[in-house]
Amino acid sequence: MKTSGNTILMTGGGSGIGEALAHRFHDRGDTVIIVGRRQDALDRAAAGRERIHTAILDVVDIAAVAAFAKQVVADFPSLNVLFNNAGIMKFEDLTTARDLADAEATLSINITGPIRLTNALIDHLTRQADAAIVTVTSGLAYVPLIAAPTYSASKAAIHSYTVSLRTQLAGKVEVIELVPPGVQTDLTPGQANRPGYMPLDAFADAVASQFAQQPTPCEILVDEVQFLRKAEREGRFDETLKTLTKRAAAQRAAGDRQ
Repeated sequence: MKTSGNTILMTGGGSGIGEALAHRFHDRGDTVIIVGRRQDALDRAAAGRERIHTAILDVVDIAAVAAFAKQVVADFPSLNVLFNNAGIMKFEDLTTARDLADAEATLSINITGPIRLTNALIDHLTRQADAAIVTVTSGLAYVPLIAAPTYSASKAAIHSYTVSLRTQLAGKVEVIELVPPGVQTDLTPGQANRPGYMPLDAFADAVASQFAQQPTPCEILVDEVQFLRKAEREGRFDETLKTLTKRAAAQRAAGDRQ
């Protein structure tokens, strides 16, 4: 991925990781189109930044994605990077029958959404020089957080999809996987101040430094996520799962007491 001069489409760009990285890319000379479902959040994220543009998009809406892809290519013919960042995370109790609305929404936004948007833009991207697709997964793709089973499964699915996408697009479009650890954002209630999670600015700075490398790593991994990413290859998956489960419960409890 070029280190400046890109035109980047960033889903989930109105807050959290998407907003922070949009600002980093803007600062280095990229044009960024941030998309999301709330115009007020997008306007706030774009304020004072002339090369950040906004657009409303719900990646669950099939017709809206197709129309959006056509329009964004017309408006930004130099678009060369798709950054699939939008996602939701819900805690779930699997021990009794429940309403599956949260699980179904998670699958629609976290899996079908990026696949649908990638498909809508793939013909344009394969014709672009220096094209790239970035998928945002999670350390939980490698060791699940049992309190968020559908979220963890969705990120494992997108990791697998990314491997296939990278292989099929070799020589045509660069495919990069960004694997965050727990980051202090509003992804879940109280997470923005949750002890033990990586501060958002520190995470964004570390990620930006890796995107500045040439060639860009095919996996963007900050130090804090290596504990999860390497668990299985280092033969400590079961131990890591137990540690993660206990740690996450303690972190949420500590946050609730604040």
